[in-house]
Amino acid sequence: MNRLILKSAAVAFGSVAVSLLLTLIIVPALGFPINRTIWLTSTVCPLALAWIASATTFWQSERLKSAHRELARAHAQLAAAHRRLSEKASRDDMTGMLNRESFFAALDGSRRKSDRGALLIIDADHFKKINDSFGHLTGDDALLLIAAAIERGVRSGDVLGRIGGEEFAAFLTGATEQEAKHVAERIRREVELIRFRPVDQRTVPLTVSIGGTTCGEGIGVSDLMRAADRRLYEAKHRGRNLAILDRDVPEAA
Repeated sequence: MNRLILKSAAVAFGSVAVSLLLTLIIVPALGFPINRTIWLTSTVCPLALAWIASATTFWQSERLKSAHRELARAHAQLAAAHRRLSEKASRDDMTGMLNRESFFAALDGSRRKSDRGALLIIDADHFKKINDSFGHLTGDDALLLIAAAIERGVRSGDVLGRIGGEEFAAFLTGATEQEAKHVAERIRREVELIRFRPVDQRTVPLTVSIGGTTCGEGIGVSDLMRAADRRLYEAKHRGRNLAILDRDVPEAA
């Protein structure tokens, strides 16, 4: 407010100075004497009018600037809220991993950026038995432990998602066949090392079966999924708690 008053005063006194200067030039040039009334008119009128007009203008300008600041702040808050909502919508509520739709979108995006990589499908073994024996809340606890083990097993930058009830997926961007086998075995081992004790301190074993495939340039997501699913079925058929990877899927023609 003080700044507004000072700015208005500066404009008002500037107006008075200009008015007096014009009076000293014009009135004698017209042949009239400069009397007290002319002096007062040349001083008071511009002082009052300019002060009021400039104060009003500066006040409205400050209000407009304040409104712009508020609008920019609201826009930033809205953008941040939109980002949070988008992020929340893309995540599985329980594990925090990407949900099925977001995982496959991210997988498709990763495939466009890199010619090489590997897809792993990770399925919890005998999970229905855990839910039937201890209840779904305990089953959720087991899933959280498995999800954490998967996160420990993958590399930085790999894409993780929960694509089914007890089924997870990982896309290992740029991984070779040997690197993919190493990561798959590390995930399997991390899950196997979990000491899950839902009741009475009795340890319930947790294991996963993993099917995977490495891929070449131009391979679609559906082809990768089919190849990884075949290896997962093979791991389940051969006794579970196994990681089996296919060789490179042939490149698209």
